[in-house]
Amino acid sequence: MSDQIPFHIQEDIIKRLPVKPLLQFRSVSKAWKSLIDSSGFIAAHSALHTHPQHLLVKYEDLVENEDKYVSFIDDDTLLQQRFVPFVPLSVKSLRHSKIVGSDQGLLCLYGYHWGPGETTSVGFGVCPVANDPKIVEITQLRFWVDKESETTKPWKVKVYTLSSGKWRNVSTNLPNRSIRVRWLQVVIDRFIYWCAFHKSTTHTRNLIMSFDITDENFRVVDLPDSLAEHSQTELSVCKLRESLAMLQYSIDIGKHVCVVWMMEHGVQRLFTKLFSISSPHGSMTILGFRKSGQPIIEVKDDLSELSDLAVYEPNSEVEMNDLEICGRSNLFSVNSYMETLLLLV
Repeated sequence: MSDQIPFHIQEDIIKRLPVKPLLQFRSVSKAWKSLIDSSGFIAAHSALHTHPQHLLVKYEDLVENEDKYVSFIDDDTLLQQRFVPFVPLSVKSLRHSKIVGSDQGLLCLYGYHWGPGETTSVGFGVCPVANDPKIVEITQLRFWVDKESETTKPWKVKVYTLSSGKWRNVSTNLPNRSIRVRWLQVVIDRFIYWCAFHKSTTHTRNLIMSFDITDENFRVVDLPDSLAEHSQTELSVCKLRESLAMLQYSIDIGKHVCVVWMMEHGVQRLFTKLFSISSPHGSMTILGFRKSGQPIIEVKDDLSELSDLAVYEPNSEVEMNDLEICGRSNLFSVNSYMETLLLLV
């Protein structure tokens, strides 16, 4: 673009372009690269464009015994528009990798290294104020390591920010040491949420732990008694239409049942039961939701290591719409993403 055109007019023109051309135009000049990489430009570009949502499925192929990825466009053509995304070598080299979560088009993957005396929970989200991706890592002692001192051992919390490229310790405003945080997380707005439980000598009560990405404070979200007293291994958190949802699993008269609850407008202890899903033939896990609100479910064959992926459509002739993906049980994940200018460089 001619140097005779004022730079603010150049900016107004290029911010109307899609993501892929903008990534290429970063090499035009230092000024353009600096502009396109800036948080202000990224925010302005996001406000102008509505990017289609994609669903990234990660699973382990039983034949090749390796992780596979498939991406779908989350619209009415879900089954017709699928493709295999390019997976960088840095991702393939991760041992026992898990997708921690996704936020604003970015995915965070974690290579798991088992520590015999500790448990680690990880959260990921993008600070909405600075457009700065953050990772929070929580390390706690396992219960059987030192039962007498487990409630006196503090949490170890570290936060990584992409802008600094460094980890730093967080030692203030940490939760009660008797609260244990589980692995699965979800990010909504500026909060990361995990299922957690408070363990005392006589009682265990479920709760939700939140982490504010902006001010880096932890907070406890109390649950209604029906969820707080439920078996801790049969609860998980999820995002449904930009709201926090709880998934409650149980077995009722031989059927595997999942009840979906949604927190009302961020009000603690106020959860509304939305619907329930039952499976008479095998166990199931809700891995996520489409933007329409339809659950994406791993349907397990309890007599083998196989699972299939399906979309639950209660008002259709076939309630379980098979996505034609088969893999090893309990190793599926589904995350939503979109094109973004938030660059990992």
